[in-house]
Amino acid sequence: MNAIGSAEDLVAFRTPTSPWVTVGQVGAALAASMGIGRFVYTPVLPLMEAQAGLTPSAGAALATANYLGYLIGALAGIALPGMMRSAATLRVSLLVLTLTLALMPVASHETFWGVLRFIAGVTSATVFVVAVSAMHSTLSGQAAHLSGWAFGGIGAGIALSGLVVLILRSMGTWGSVWWAAALLTLICTLAAWTLTPERAPVAPTVERRKSPKRKRRWFSMLFISYSLEGVGYIIAGTFLVAAIDHTAGSVAGSGAWVIVGLAALPSAPLWALLGRRWSRPILLVTALVVQAAGIALPAVADGIWPALISAFLFGGTFLGISQMSLTIGAHLQFPRAVAILTTGYSLGQIGGPLIVTPLLSDGYHLALLVASGIVLAAALAATLLASTHMRSVETSRSHSHSRVVGSSKSI
Repeated sequence: MNAIGSAEDLVAFRTPTSPWVTVGQVGAALAASMGIGRFVYTPVLPLMEAQAGLTPSAGAALATANYLGYLIGALAGIALPGMMRSAATLRVSLLVLTLTLALMPVASHETFWGVLRFIAGVTSATVFVVAVSAMHSTLSGQAAHLSGWAFGGIGAGIALSGLVVLILRSMGTWGSVWWAAALLTLICTLAAWTLTPERAPVAPTVERRKSPKRKRRWFSMLFISYSLEGVGYIIAGTFLVAAIDHTAGSVAGSGAWVIVGLAALPSAPLWALLGRRWSRPILLVTALVVQAAGIALPAVADGIWPALISAFLFGGTFLGISQMSLTIGAHLQFPRAVAILTTGYSLGQIGGPLIVTPLLSDGYHLALLVASGIVLAAALAATLLASTHMRSVETSRSHSHSRVVGSSKSI
């Protein structure tokens, strides 16, 4: 017990000399847990349908199992904060995640696959919580774009998983894709192995103040918007490649997922830079509208170019939307804002595949249109947030110039 504790202490105090080391380690952890461990299922789904006999409804059930596991892992992060500051938690979760990917081809039973995807969801969320907490702790006070590049690890993992499918689909089986994904996850695990976990706070720093009614109203709009985004984005994130496969060919489907990852890689730091010049609620509305258009595009236009444009628009927005929503929630100083928003987002992801499962018998076009409409509803909620925030700024300007400076920079 003492030996384990001593090892944990050594890890906790071995702080990287350069913030870019932390960026690389967090990026590797996020690439493993999210970009590969969670999202490799999207490009491999058409292969499992063609070669393993997986039906669209069963595919949606496997996706839901993964998202339910993610919700459980996220809630564990809230309930067990001490465990989320442990290097052992990070390492064990990464190893278990790698094992679940390697075991996918071992059996051909949907129940077995569902259990594995559920466990993968739990471990993905655990790694995400530990890695992002470590990032915030280590990069506090550093340039904002550094955390954006760390989040870009998700995009890098998505691009790698899409590239693997693109290469192996013509020379291997769906099982070989899962084994390749497990190997990539193991490589990322080794790169993230010495990531310094977040240190336990010395003293409570959170002020327990009752939120003003105005902030509660703003946060309610943000919560609705982000929860709806969880529903809409995950439908596209699960079925986009399969839909493009049906309309533009299998190579276009796998290639589109590579583009999603490549577009996501620089998107988080780009949205962070734009947030220094424009209001985040306005940028959030813009990103949601662009994403809705991208999701709908392959459903209304066939061919490879609409597919590739759709992939670029989707990849360039989904990380930025998450980053901006969580930042706005934190700046509103609403109690446990990030935890509440993440829970709503996770619940939305569980509901997304279930909502569109009855629509999949005739293909994926209708599912993508429903997803686009839900993201537009998220944009509407964000528009209400942006408009009420701007009215508040105007009211503040009429009372005091000093108050408008603080108010306009709060979000």
